[in-house]
Amino acid sequence: MPLVVPGINSGGDASKTEEWTNKLVGKTLGEGSSNEVNFAKADLPKETRVIQPGQMVTKDFNPDRLNVHVDDKGTVTHVDHQ
Repeated sequence: MPLVVPGINSGGDASKTEEWTNKLVGKTLGEGSSNEVNFAKADLPKETRVIQPGQMVTKDFNPDRLNVHVDDKGTVTHVDHQ
């Protein structure tokens, strides 16, 4: 039987983060509908916070929370789960 280590070879947070990275990076967040250059905020998971440059955030760990980092123009630069 193969060894399955949660979060390493079972998908876990890494695959969730990769999935959201592919969906969001390079797009701007907005109120409208999602398309090639925009992503609707309403389509984000409930446990999401959008982090602006220089914004202070709590350091509490929540593996289900999606952190969406944007630049000054509102374009997503990267995402993580914390």
